Amino acid sequence: MTSIMWFRRDLRLRDNPALLAAGEQVLPVFVFDPVLWDAASDTRRAYLVASLTSLSESLSGKLVLRTGDPTEVIPSLVKEVSADSVHIAADFGPYGMARDANVEKALDVPLVRTGSPYAVAPGRVVKGDETPYRVFTPFYKAWAAHGWRAPATGPLPTFVTAPSEPMPIVTSPVPLPPAGEAAAWDRWNDFSSAALADYDENRNRPDLDGTSVLSHHLKYGEIHPRSLLAELKPENIVYAKEICWREFYADILFHNPTSSSHSLDARYDSIMPWASGAEADNLFDSWCHGRTGYPIVDAGMRQLTTTGWMHNRVRMIVASFLVKDLHIPWQRGAKFFMQHLRDGDIASNAHGWQWTAGCGTDASPFYRVFNPITQGIKFDPNGTYVRTYVPELAELSGASIHEPWLSPLGLPQSYPERIVDHKQEREVALADFASIKGRT
Repeated sequence: MTSIMWFRRDLRLRDNPALLAAGEQVLPVFVFDPVLWDAASDTRRAYLVASLTSLSESLSGKLVLRTGDPTEVIPSLVKEVSADSVHIAADFGPYGMARDANVEKALDVPLVRTGSPYAVAPGRVVKGDETPYRVFTPFYKAWAAHGWRAPATGPLPTFVTAPSEPMPIVTSPVPLPPAGEAAAWDRWNDFSSAALADYDENRNRPDLDGTSVLSHHLKYGEIHPRSLLAELKPENIVYAKEICWREFYADILFHNPTSSSHSLDARYDSIMPWASGAEADNLFDSWCHGRTGYPIVDAGMRQLTTTGWMHNRVRMIVASFLVKDLHIPWQRGAKFFMQHLRDGDIASNAHGWQWTAGCGTDASPFYRVFNPITQGIKFDPNGTYVRTYVPELAELSGASIHEPWLSPLGLPQSYPERIVDHKQEREVALADFASIKGRT
């Protein structure tokens, strides 16, 4: 009998429980769902195509590609190859869960869910009263106590094929790193041998190669977080916590499906005096293009738009600047990120923004406003990161690059004046946030 392995966010062969559960003869399939494909940026579409190309090569070219509504494509394919079952890794996102439920209703054969994109599936870790966690630290303790299975092993099935559509041709607007399972493991091996030991100290330094940069590999399931956890030692607890943050945000979205676009604290969407109109649009445009006059902010935004990725510390800095210096709702920034990030993950993106904005679960306190000057001096002390992405300031030495307006030579003509005064806008933000305390 033939079964179908419907790949989605698990584009790998190693440690793939759904694939191992599919049986001895398997048809590997990927469906280009217009709902997801059309909503993605060219950056993510191009990366996905590269990842699928790598997966197809590992399957000796037997990956079957189809385009259309999965509720029609998968049942049709079942009949086409006389499949006895369809196997998937469970999806816990709002759209994915609804899609899979509809596919299941349309099938005449079982839809078998095995595993998920997470070490601990959303909904598994709850408090003693069966309610979900809203704060990270107790979630992490419960998550670690719950534990996870060892990486799945076993002989791969025999792969069969069927007529396939050609791979789409997509041109990325930015250079992309190598995609696929082998590339994910190469990156992990490089990071674990060279930087993991110092991760605790260097993870906040955008001027150093101190992070794993595995987020895009995890996004597409080219490597599983359980595989990474199995490689860690007890002293690597900080890195394990970073994996847990990803799972925490997935759990929050699972329990609060609208939180991808609405603040968990609804007061921030309806009461805050957010900036609007032409002036706000101009400020937002300056932020998007890295023309705010604050070097660490501008470097981060230019890194995003020219590489499709941004260092996590800098993500917090630029997010704080948009929300608390420019007084623009976090949703506008989150949408811009999703348009440019190659690792765009709805749960991590939306809830990372809400953490910084102070309106989400386990949120950064409303009074925590990132100072773009001191953040730059602390985490890019020699200005290396800024010089990489803001070449107009390359002639400034050391930490002075973070306050170019103090240069005896004045600002370079090609670099803008500060669009706002951080000290003044911080006070505005604090007053705004304080005004909603106690309101319901």
